[in-house]
Amino acid sequence: MPRSPMNKEALLEQVMRHLRFAQGTPVLPTAASGWLRALAAVCRGELANRWSETQREDFACRARRVNYMSMEFLMGRALGNALDALGLVPAAREGVGGDKALAELFEHESDAALGNGGLGRLAACFLDSMATLGVPAFGYGMRYQFGMFRQAIRDGRQVEQPDAWLQSGDHWCIARPDVRYPVGFGGRVEGSPQARRWVPTEAVEADAFDFIVPGHGTHRVATLRLWQARAVESLDFAAFSRGEFHAAAGPRARAEAINWVLYPDDSTLAGRELRLKQEFLLVSASLQDIVARHLAEHGRLDNLADHAAIHLNDTHPALSLPEMMRILVDERGLPWARAWAQCERIFSYTNHTLMPEALETWPVAMLEHLLPRHLEIIYEINHRFLLQVRERFGNDLGLQARASLIQENGERRVRMAPLSIVGSHRVNGVSQLHSDLMVQTIFADYARIFPGRFTNVTNGVTPRRWLALANRSLSSVLDECIGRGWRLDLDLLSEFARFEADAAVRESVLAAKRENKERLATRLGRDLGLKIDPASLFDVQIKRMHEYKRQLLNVLRVIADYLDIVAEPQNRRVPRTVIFGGKAATAYTAAKSVIHLIHDVARIVNSDPRAMGQLKVVFVPNYGVSVAERVIPAADLSEQISTAGTEASGTGNMKFALNGALTIGTWDGANIEIARAVGEPNIFIFGLRAEEIDERRALGYLPRLHYDENPRLKAVLDAVAEGRFSPDEPHRYWGLVDSLLNVDHYFVLADFADYLQAQRRVDRAFADPQQWARMAIRNIAAMGEFSSDRTVREYARRIWGIEV
Repeated sequence: MPRSPMNKEALLEQVMRHLRFAQGTPVLPTAASGWLRALAAVCRGELANRWSETQREDFACRARRVNYMSMEFLMGRALGNALDALGLVPAAREGVGGDKALAELFEHESDAALGNGGLGRLAACFLDSMATLGVPAFGYGMRYQFGMFRQAIRDGRQVEQPDAWLQSGDHWCIARPDVRYPVGFGGRVEGSPQARRWVPTEAVEADAFDFIVPGHGTHRVATLRLWQARAVESLDFAAFSRGEFHAAAGPRARAEAINWVLYPDDSTLAGRELRLKQEFLLVSASLQDIVARHLAEHGRLDNLADHAAIHLNDTHPALSLPEMMRILVDERGLPWARAWAQCERIFSYTNHTLMPEALETWPVAMLEHLLPRHLEIIYEINHRFLLQVRERFGNDLGLQARASLIQENGERRVRMAPLSIVGSHRVNGVSQLHSDLMVQTIFADYARIFPGRFTNVTNGVTPRRWLALANRSLSSVLDECIGRGWRLDLDLLSEFARFEADAAVRESVLAAKRENKERLATRLGRDLGLKIDPASLFDVQIKRMHEYKRQLLNVLRVIADYLDIVAEPQNRRVPRTVIFGGKAATAYTAAKSVIHLIHDVARIVNSDPRAMGQLKVVFVPNYGVSVAERVIPAADLSEQISTAGTEASGTGNMKFALNGALTIGTWDGANIEIARAVGEPNIFIFGLRAEEIDERRALGYLPRLHYDENPRLKAVLDAVAEGRFSPDEPHRYWGLVDSLLNVDHYFVLADFADYLQAQRRVDRAFADPQQWARMAIRNIAAMGEFSSDRTVREYARRIWGIEV
């Protein structure tokens, strides 16, 4: 059980101790930045003590650990969560001068720029749940210096800037100078076929930094170990002495470039090589760390699979398989068969996409250049795998070609998802529909080869951050009605359902939502200069910008509503504030074009007096965890409108519903499970189902027919194509409209009419506040199954082999 928390006096004593010994001053800080550093230092000290205690416990019982490998961990701000987990919120509130001062202090902390989207946020939620449930766990990631990028908007266009989140110092990571591993690239392979040895020509060192993730209601913590590349020799002194200063710094610059940016632009060869180096550094350093810890505890490697589970969060860490084989076979001398048997028991893999074009592959030539021994090992894995396929299924050349780890048509490439499948004992999807489609479509051959290997574990979110921390207004209502236990057992939310008939509770839920909306409206007014009516329906779509997520469908609907207002200004409508947010990848031209269109539409709509009081369009720049924590509690309507069959799960849909927003969405991803949990009358479902889309594709989808047959859609696309929203460049969106009319890969036009009808159902429901409150309560009460605690318990029991 957690120790008793400090009171105000004890906390201030710890703050003063930090100030005296770390900053050389005996005076309490007056600036928020000073308080941030001091409180973070106190929390970090407490967390370090808990970390040591957790490691002693796990060492003493020779625990089986989960090692969760991910290129992203979207942690967000840490101070509020740490204070909450350590029971220090009351003392901190008193120490800094009240709730308002503490809230302002939180705003001075930068988000840790270690991730981008749902992949990284899922990993962060899992670490929270693993710590809270007491699962022995290490997360492994990269310590990016500038994140993916900081998004700015200039003249309606996205502009990428470095996200310099470390410029004021790192308040949370603990450097581990004694944890350092060499990582090589390039070179040659020596030795006989029975005894191979890789001799790299380039080497860096991976330094460890630990971000300690606290559990709630427990003294236990999880460790997020982040790697940072460092040059073995920081300076070529001979080149420096010759006056070749740029060349002298070359080794350092090449090493540090690995740390700079998450997902460097891969439109160039240099960018692709840098991505591969990032992935391999994560893999190599992490596996060396796992093996070293295991040997320190057990002294031998033949029982590694008994004590280590390694989970691959998507395919970015897929090189773990050949690297583990290299370590076990080349460096430790295990026979291939014994080493491979260990790997199959150790590794598991989560797939996050159904789109074949999104499945990661690497050119054989690039692997041969940067990782020659690993390519040899992949060839050997593939050879042995295809022999097994041949033995079981005969000489089915088509099956062998489809199942091979090497893509032979066109440029020869290594297919990382099949590599992950072949080397894992379990492969899971992240919603029931996703898991079903996974074995029916992209991985059908592997499901046939490995019956029983595939399973489903639906995603979840941590209620500690996404409700208790982000939405204190609603949390207070829940605490008064059902107590505080839901933070550690989200199934207790089901008890809130009985308050649906209580008018006072409905009013409290509406009041909490209004408070959050007023807070967001004030913030957006300050940051963007927009006057927003908190009484309007806050209609929100915030997520990574991608064509399949269909922000374009949303903005076309906004245009349709605006054209209706212009045509019939006397008809009063439910006032709406439509809020967008999300980043487009640096080289993703189509997604950037949609961002530009949103801003063009916003400029016209927001300046038209006819739309005043009826429609407002907002784009919140630089979407991330802290932005989400402000926006999600204020949302009335959650837009989850991906093309059916494309969204693996989604977790934003869960966060919105947990905070009392109603969902408008397609029958896709976890929307389906949410609909079944809350009841379909309490969610607004529209659009084609996945099987209907497949049928239309097979028959030959003709999107132009929808344009010809639907006057509203025609008016919308004509307005865009004719430059009504881009008078300075009338032809700006010709390409976008042409693609919709002739290709429409994500069925935007096919779902347009049904989407508009669903939005009218939303209007009718929102016009009755008491009915809307009833629906919100039903959504909140049904969210128990979408806790990441439930998700992690399922992983532990069914995949990792750990009792929780």
